[in-house]
Amino acid sequence: SDELASLGANLGAGSSLDVSSVSLSSLTATLDRALDLYADVILTPAFPEADFRRLQKQLLAGIQQEKSEPFGLALRVFPKLLYGSGHAYGNPLSGSGTEASVSKLTPADLRKFHKTWFKPNNATLIIVGDTTLKESVSKLEKLFAPWKPGAVPVKNLATVEPPKKSSVYLIDRPGAIQSVILAGHVGLPKSDPDNLAIETMNTILGGTFTSRVNLNLREDKHWTYGAGTVPLAARGQGPFIAYAPVQTDKTRESMIELDKELRGILGPRPITAEELSTAQKNQTLSLPGQWETIGAVGGSLGELVTFGLPENYFTTYPDKVRALTVNDLTKAAQKAVHPDQLVWAVVGDRSKIEAPLP
Repeated sequence: SDELASLGANLGAGSSLDVSSVSLSSLTATLDRALDLYADVILTPAFPEADFRRLQKQLLAGIQQEKSEPFGLALRVFPKLLYGSGHAYGNPLSGSGTEASVSKLTPADLRKFHKTWFKPNNATLIIVGDTTLKESVSKLEKLFAPWKPGAVPVKNLATVEPPKKSSVYLIDRPGAIQSVILAGHVGLPKSDPDNLAIETMNTILGGTFTSRVNLNLREDKHWTYGAGTVPLAARGQGPFIAYAPVQTDKTRESMIELDKELRGILGPRPITAEELSTAQKNQTLSLPGQWETIGAVGGSLGELVTFGLPENYFTTYPDKVRALTVNDLTKAAQKAVHPDQLVWAVVGDRSKIEAPLP
C-alpha cells in the first residue's frame, strides 16, 4: 500500500456474479514499478490471519445489516427461490454469502480458491492507456512468465426450467411501515441475440424514471418513491426482476398494478412509436458520456469479455438501437417477460398484508 501510494497508483480486486478481477490504475511514468506489484498480487497473494479475521467479522456484520433491511433481506432470499440450491446464481444477490458459509472460511480456503481459479487460461488482460499492444505484451510476458495454465472447474450454470405457475413468498417483518415487493423469473444471457431489443423494451417498461411502472406506481398512485424492472446482465440465465417498495396498506394493489404492467406490454397495452423513439434516444444519446475516462473504457471492454459479446458491440450499438421497430420490441417483451411464471417475494408486516394478498 505504501509503495502504491508513492507511485500514485491504485490497485483493487473484487468479484461479481460471473468474474473475479484485479485492477491497476497507474501513471504512465511509474507503470513499470506498478506492474511489478500488480503481478505479485495476482501470482503470489498473501492472506494474513489477522487481516482475514478482521474482514470475516466485517462480512458477517454486513450480512446482519442486510437482514435488518427489507430490500437487503429480499435480495438475499430471492435468487434461491429462482434458481434453487447448488446453482451459481442461487446465492444472495449482494455476493456476501451466508453466515454459515462465511463462518467456516479459513485463510486456507482463500489460498485454495486462488490456486483453483486464477489460471492464465482462465483470464483476460484488458489494457487502456497511452501504449501499444506490442509494448504491453512484452512487459507482461516477462512479469507473468511463472504463471502456468491448468484445469479449471466448471461453474454450475445449468439451465433452469421456468415454473408452471406463479408463486408468492411472504417474509414477515413485524411492524414494517412499508412492503418491499420483488417479482421475477429466470431470464436470458446478456449475449442473447435480442438483448438490445430487450434492453430498449425494458427502458419503456421499468428501466427509467419515466417508465410505465414508475409512472404508474409513483407518479400516478403515489404508493412508492420508485419502482421499476431490470434484466440483470449475466453469462447465464440472468434474472428478470420487477421491484417496488410500497406503503403497507397498498401492497395488494401494487402487486396487481405490477402484474398489469407486465402483461400490458405483451399486447393489451402495445408499445407506441413515441415510446420507442424516446427509448432509442435514451439508449444512444447518453453513450458519449459513458467513455470519458480510461476506467470507463476499460469497464466496457470488460463487458465484452465477461459476457462473450462481439468486439464491435459498442461501435454498432447506436445504429442497431435506432433500427429497432415497435414490432421488434413487442417480440422482445414476449421473449423476456413471463407474468404467468413469476416468483413473488414480499417483505412486510405479515399481520397486515397476508390476508389481502392476491
